[in-house]
Amino acid sequence: MRAHYRAEGLDEGDLAPHPMEQFGRWFKQAAQAAVHGFVHEPNAMVVSTADAEGRPSSRTVLLKQYDGHGFVFYTNYGSRKARELAENPYISLLFPWHPLARQVIVTGTARRTGRDETAAYFRSRPHGSQLGAWASPQSTVITSRTELDAAYEELSVRYPEGEQVPVPPNWGGFRVAPQSVEFWQGRENRLHDRLRYVAEPDGSWRRERLSP
Repeated sequence: MRAHYRAEGLDEGDLAPHPMEQFGRWFKQAAQAAVHGFVHEPNAMVVSTADAEGRPSSRTVLLKQYDGHGFVFYTNYGSRKARELAENPYISLLFPWHPLARQVIVTGTARRTGRDETAAYFRSRPHGSQLGAWASPQSTVITSRTELDAAYEELSVRYPEGEQVPVPPNWGGFRVAPQSVEFWQGRENRLHDRLRYVAEPDGSWRRERLSP
């Protein structure tokens, strides 16, 4: 089970000055590939956290926003990832764009978004997803699927379609401020291109090439 990559390379001269600008270029290309069916959910990323004792956990989460300040995703603040981030704010994000032979790997720290920002995003979600945020006590043990479905049905009666659903108090966003961002491009003979941005104390970014 071995894929042979023949994609074009990634040179230092091709990189944008800022990693978020470079990410925007690659994300746009991944989104265009998704339109043609080559990439599924280009905003899907593997989010890895660790607890206070350093024990890691990972899961796939959808990126909802990115800008010059970092990457934003939303979750229940009682979930495992949120509890671990409360103990240990260091985090890693991985965007696995396999059909393009590309990966983006982010390391940094996560902080909660403000409630106004959370509320604005929550109100943009589909009605069913809003109810789901209330119905699911994420990462907790439940007795059965029936329990989850019953909670959702109760909420759908309380807040029918067209009625505003309040923002759950224990639900919101995290913004990941990157400390390093690596752009990985698959190449022939496993001699991949790995170019990484590293944050400097003065706010600038150092660019370096890693051996594959």
